Amino acid sequence: MTEEEGEEGQQQQHRLTPPDEPAEAAQQDYSWPAIRFDVPPQRTYHFHKQFATDQKPNNFLKGVKWSPDGTCLLSSSEDNTLRVFALPEYGGDDSANASSSNLDEDSFAANLVVTEGESVYDFCWYPYMSATDPVSCVFASTTRDHPIHVWDATTGQLRCTYRAYDGVDEITAAFSIAFNPAGNKIFAGYNKSIRVFDVHRPGRDFESHSTLQGNKEGQTGIISAIAFSPTHTGMLATGSYSQTTAIYREDNMELLYILHGQQGGVTHVLFSKDGNYLYTGGRKDPFIMCWDVRKAVDVVYKLYRSSEDTNQRIYFDVDPLGRHLGTGGQDGLVHIYDLQTGQWTSGFQAASDTVNGFSFHPFLPMAASSSGHRRFEVPEDDDAEFHLRGDENCVSIWSFAYDSATNSIDGGDGSAGLDGTSHEEQQQNPE
Repeated sequence: MTEEEGEEGQQQQHRLTPPDEPAEAAQQDYSWPAIRFDVPPQRTYHFHKQFATDQKPNNFLKGVKWSPDGTCLLSSSEDNTLRVFALPEYGGDDSANASSSNLDEDSFAANLVVTEGESVYDFCWYPYMSATDPVSCVFASTTRDHPIHVWDATTGQLRCTYRAYDGVDEITAAFSIAFNPAGNKIFAGYNKSIRVFDVHRPGRDFESHSTLQGNKEGQTGIISAIAFSPTHTGMLATGSYSQTTAIYREDNMELLYILHGQQGGVTHVLFSKDGNYLYTGGRKDPFIMCWDVRKAVDVVYKLYRSSEDTNQRIYFDVDPLGRHLGTGGQDGLVHIYDLQTGQWTSGFQAASDTVNGFSFHPFLPMAASSSGHRRFEVPEDDDAEFHLRGDENCVSIWSFAYDSATNSIDGGDGSAGLDGTSHEEQQQNPE
């Protein structure tokens, strides 16, 4: 199937339509498990062999993301491939009691494999994806020298494409992509610009917004990361390789703040669950910075991770209750931090190489990690095979111990912590 056929044929019969009522209504009756991070998690599922291909023996993972409905997992790797792994029984009793101790064997094969033509820059799920609604089961990807693709997560078919062109009418690739909270637009990051595509109008129609204003004021460089506030405040954050993070209004792309202080180019941005704090991380930068978007002038605190010597994008994530942040690093560890105090809570060994992706399950006490990095060493013997251990270049799904459930998300008012204190009070009175 050509891209044009995918665009003309599939997009007309599949329209992404957000539900009338957000998922928050259904979550009100759900009891969220409070994860116990003082107990090491159990590796429930493990995947390694599928990423060791003959064509690309030096393959490595680039990241992993849970689907919004929690039924499956999406991974990206250096072999230009996106893989979907469906969670057996959706985390039921069978998977809770399972254990993956043999790291050289895969727990099961990927349910879907999508191969792109070039290196994958970024990927994301449709925010209202639900396995019960096949039309909504899609994810988007952007690759070098290609338009944005929207793929069917069930069949692997290309649903539609969104194309941006440069000054000489050649396709230019987005470096980062994200659906807005309403699910009706795709925001894409380019060099010194952001283009906005209407989900219902595939093709080359888009709005373009320069990140520079007036006398070169604004955000320079490649827009490498995009995140939206989850509380429908209409704000989005964009990270740039120019070591800055900008906060905009979604409706008119008015620039609200420019945040300076990252040591390296920003590779990942993420809002807190209450939408009042923003977490940013950069390449060759050992700190994730926490910003209060209501003030946006000072760093509330910094969270350490081992990433001083890598240009890789290292994803981090916040747990469903909004209490803790998990991040990987070059040391193969996953570090868990208390977001109310900014203090280290616990850590566990997830791999023997760089943990570049970490994603909490949206409602179960589970998480997924991905590992791997580019290796430049070559076997001394020309006939020797490039061999990696089972805990290198791998994806693992972890099950955490948990306490009695709660259905409240901390920080709903943007200020209260577990004991009722604010971020600022915790910083002033750490005792």
